[in-house]
Amino acid sequence: MDKQDKKRILISFGNKLRELRLSKGFTQEQLANELGVEISQISRIERGIINTSITNLYAISIVLKIEICELLPPHTKD
Repeated sequence: MDKQDKKRILISFGNKLRELRLSKGFTQEQLANELGVEISQISRIERGIINTSITNLYAISIVLKIEICELLPPHTKD
């Protein structure tokens, strides 16, 4: 996996997080408060700027009441 692939995955994850967050009626601030993180961290995750930890991924799924796999981009073979 090269740098471009990693960036594409982070952006795809961030877009999916934003879509699911909004569909569940959460603002970035509300989600950040529920997770105990800064709003800027949610923003950076959604923009694909930073990679989040598996523990944050788990916490996000609990707060949004979704399965973790819903946040992950589809796996495709080249």
